Amino acid sequence: MTKELDLDFYDAKTRRMIDAMRVAEEQMLKEARRASSPYMTDITRRQVLRGAVIVGGAAAAVPMFSGAAGAAVPPGSADWPVPADPTKVHGRVTNAEGGYGLRSPFEKEVRVRFPTATKESSWTFTPLESGQGIVTPSGLHFERHHGGTAFIDPAKHELVVHGMVGKAMKYTVEDLKRFPSVSKFYFIECSGNGLTEWKKPYLKTVQGTHGLTSTSEWTGVPLSTIMAEVGVKEGSTWMLAEGGDSAVMTRSIPIAKCWGDAMLAYSQNGEALRPEQGYPMRLLLPGWEGNTHIKWVRRLEFSDAPFMTREETSKYTDLLDNGKARQFSFVMEAKSVITFPSGEMRLPGPGDYEITGLAWSGRGRIRRVEVSVDGGQSWRVAELQNPVLPICHTRFRSWWRWDGKPAILQSRCVDETGYTQPTIKQLVDVRGLGGHAKFASIYHFNAIQSWAVDKDGGVKNVHA
Repeated sequence: MTKELDLDFYDAKTRRMIDAMRVAEEQMLKEARRASSPYMTDITRRQVLRGAVIVGGAAAAVPMFSGAAGAAVPPGSADWPVPADPTKVHGRVTNAEGGYGLRSPFEKEVRVRFPTATKESSWTFTPLESGQGIVTPSGLHFERHHGGTAFIDPAKHELVVHGMVGKAMKYTVEDLKRFPSVSKFYFIECSGNGLTEWKKPYLKTVQGTHGLTSTSEWTGVPLSTIMAEVGVKEGSTWMLAEGGDSAVMTRSIPIAKCWGDAMLAYSQNGEALRPEQGYPMRLLLPGWEGNTHIKWVRRLEFSDAPFMTREETSKYTDLLDNGKARQFSFVMEAKSVITFPSGEMRLPGPGDYEITGLAWSGRGRIRRVEVSVDGGQSWRVAELQNPVLPICHTRFRSWWRWDGKPAILQSRCVDETGYTQPTIKQLVDVRGLGGHAKFASIYHFNAIQSWAVDKDGGVKNVHA
């Protein structure tokens, strides 16, 4: 399979991982179709009712959850009987689930974990194809762990701040909550998002190709507040952030970012951080690669030089054709993707469709998104749905009348700095694919994504 898919520019370990991801995606699609999930062969009735598609005023039937014995109940839900006529019977008693809300069993969206050598050092993908608006539910926010999810008693957790400071200090979560707080909407994206797609289209769905990004409302304390209190000394140019997981994740952060918009977050989407998102506290570095947003943060050390940890030397550097590497390439550049229609969906026939997707940039607001239905030969400006916030997912929409002929759908975005999302060729011309296996590109793939719609309505991942 490796030779057929032309992946020999990757090293052997990465090839094995990518091949395993492909096999896992195939199994996920098989199970998802059987469960009538968002990954279906045909557009579902729910998408029609949400305004995603209008075809002759007709909507195809979709299987409904029956509550029958043996039926799979989606995560985050419960086995609720579905009466034939809910007006003739009492509903479930109030607070039946213990006071924490559950979602309807008709909603089946889940994160998917693709196989890695261990389940502890792994990741899960957000189902972008089923999202509405810009906020990702906390339970669907992507995960990336290097030593598994740490479970921590907040009463025993402390953040130590030391190094080139006037006075070293320790802070508990309750200490942080005594400082003036801020709440901001930001996306986080893993720099490995799209790593399989550099040379040929590989994974089939938008969850697989782009699902390592999510947006949440984050609440916490500006890091600058803590830096001012401990008295970071003049001459300090870097900060080491260290996590409290078994990987003891560490990254060096330039001092300017620390004084800027960095945050110590303790809340996500109106409630405490979830364990997989760094409970009880995490570092948030808006617009920078996800690996720097240290979860379960327990130590901040200020210094006059970077610390050259494993995660910024051996890993998370951008290897080029000439064998050299770009280091400390923190910012996630402008990127967009069409989420509807996207890979493995099927349009039921010619008619009017609303193309929709997400755009984001680590450098600020999205200024414009353009959509093409002919593989980039022509472009039209898409509508940006409010709110359009800096360093945040932005929802775009564009109406399309499909004539039933093959089409290639693309989106490209421009951020407020004027940076335009590149094609794959433009990106490869700068970064290269590597003349030697160990020099393959992996990180910071932000090229234009292409979805091919064939004449029977099937949608596939292609390079155009």
